[in-house]
Amino acid sequence: MAGPSHYIMPRAEFDKPVKLLIVVSPYYKDIADNMVAGAVAEIEASGGTYELVEVPGALEIPTAISIAERQANFDGYVALGCVVRGETTHYETVCNDSSRAIQLLGLQGACIGNGILTVENRPQAEVRADPKDQNKGGGAAAAALHLIALSRKWGTQTKGIGFKPASEEFRIASASTDNGPAKA
Repeated sequence: MAGPSHYIMPRAEFDKPVKLLIVVSPYYKDIADNMVAGAVAEIEASGGTYELVEVPGALEIPTAISIAERQANFDGYVALGCVVRGETTHYETVCNDSSRAIQLLGLQGACIGNGILTVENRPQAEVRADPKDQNKGGGAAAAALHLIALSRKWGTQTKGIGFKPASEEFRIASASTDNGPAKA
């Protein structure tokens, strides 16, 4: 039985190339590999480039993104991992805390596509990770790319209020007409 159809936005387009960091937890290696394949295909289809790093688990994904946001030069991030419900409350902790941390980073301005699967069992993860099926890795990359496009669009706009530093041309012109410090 087919599920409901979902609207998928057209692929984001860019004037200048984009570079993303894919942060993946390969805890379930086959699931992670499928998600990475979907993300890479989406990034390359948009003309972007990427780097890939692995971290031990879903809880380490936001930390790696935070480090990269502070110390590297990426336009956006793709968070990929899989959390399968087990017998303890650890599932809720990992799902909630990784999602909350990624959301907080996004609210601080990082362009992140969250592709951390939270599923009840492996078959659910396999369907969601498969690039030929639900392709959640590709969807996470597309989300990051759309946020980067918005960031670039709004980053070039000014609202015409507030302090703006003088342009280099203005400082050069002012320096040539400056008669030096005032004398008492």
